[in-house]
Amino acid sequence: MFAHHDITRNAFMLHGPLARHGYDWWWHSFTGQDAETGEDRAFFIEFFICNPALAEDGPVFGQLPENRAAGKRPSYLMVKAGCWGEGHCQLHRFFSLKQTRIRGEAPYEVEAADCCASETALRGSVDISPEDAAAHPEWMCDAGRMSWDLAVDKQIAFNVGYGASKPLRDAEAFAMYWHAEGMKSAYRGTVQLNGRTYTVTPERSFGYADKNWGRDFTSPWVWLSSSCLKSRISGKVLQNSVFDIGGGRPKIYFVPLDRRLLGVFYYEGKEYDFNFSHVWLNVKTEFAFEEQEDRVHWHVRQENRHAVMDTEVFCRKRDMLLVNYEAPDGSKRHNRLWNGGSGWGVIKLYDKTGGKLKLVDEIEATHIGCEYGEYDEEKAGGAD
Repeated sequence: MFAHHDITRNAFMLHGPLARHGYDWWWHSFTGQDAETGEDRAFFIEFFICNPALAEDGPVFGQLPENRAAGKRPSYLMVKAGCWGEGHCQLHRFFSLKQTRIRGEAPYEVEAADCCASETALRGSVDISPEDAAAHPEWMCDAGRMSWDLAVDKQIAFNVGYGASKPLRDAEAFAMYWHAEGMKSAYRGTVQLNGRTYTVTPERSFGYADKNWGRDFTSPWVWLSSSCLKSRISGKVLQNSVFDIGGGRPKIYFVPLDRRLLGVFYYEGKEYDFNFSHVWLNVKTEFAFEEQEDRVHWHVRQENRHAVMDTEVFCRKRDMLLVNYEAPDGSKRHNRLWNGGSGWGVIKLYDKTGGKLKLVDEIEATHIGCEYGEYDEEKAGGAD
C-alpha cells in the first residue's frame, strides 16, 4: 500500500555528487491557536541544507554579488520559519555546515545551536531585526522573531513509490525528489511569534511534514494538502483522511516530463492513488492555476482506472507569501512562488466502474497548504 512509512526516504540524502551540488530539506506546516484569543494561526518550519561539501567557516550566500562574481555556490543550513495570514513573514537563520550536526542515516537529525529537527521533535528560534533584514538582501527574508518547541507524530505517509526508491536515488535520476513521511501529522507544543504565544494541539494542528531533495527545483511547482476535511454528504468530520498533490514538471535524466502531478487521497482508510509513475493505473491529470486580483485558484482533475479526484482550491493573496529559495547552483529563478497555509476548497471523489462515475463523497477542505510558482524566464519566454 502507498501509505507505508519509510523513514529511510526521510534520511539525509546529500551523499556523492549531490553533496557538492544539491539541497535537502525537511518541511513542516501546522496550525496553532493564540493563547489569549484562541484564533488560528498557520505556521511553517523548514530545515534546508545546501551543498555540504562546499562548507566554509561561515554560511556561504549564493545571492551575494561578490560570491556570484567569484562563482561561489551557496553552502549552509537555513532554518526557515514563519507564518501565513495577516502579518505573514518568512524568517531565515543561517549556519555554516561545519557548525551543524547531521545524522547521516535514518532516523534523520539536524542540529545547530538551539535549532534541532528530527522525526519526532522540532526546536529552535530565529530573530531578525528590521535593520538586519534591510542590510542583508542575500538572506532573502523578513524581520521578526519566532521560537518553537514541538513534538511531531507522523500518522499517515505518502510514499511516492519507485520514483524515490533507492535505485533511482542512487542514480540521481530525478532533479527533484519528494517524500511525505507525515502528510497527516499531529503537532503538540508552543510557538512564540513576535511577542505572542500560540498553543499547538494534536487535534487542531492539521499538520503536514514532507521533504524534498535533489539538484534543482521544478517549474511549475505545485503543492496542495490538507487533513482538515468534512463530508458535505454526511456532515461528518473525516478523522482518518488526508489528501496530497504535488509536483510540476519533473526532470528525469535532464529530460522534462511535462506537467506531471502526484496525488493521493487517503479517505477514511481507503487509498485513492493518482501517481503517474504507476503506469498500470493509467493516470491522467488536468491542471490549471489562475492568479486573480485578490486570490489564487487551483483546479486539478486526476483520473486513474478506478477513480477520479476533482480538486478545487482557493487562497487569499493577502494571507500568502512569496517564498524564497536559491538553487544549489546559486541561481534564484523562483521569484513568484506563492505559498500559503489557509487555503480552502472542495474535493469530489468518484469511483469508476465500466466507464461510469459514482460519487463517493464531496468534501470541504480548509487549512490547506498550497503552493504554485513558475521560473521567471519561463514566464518571460511565454512558454506554455
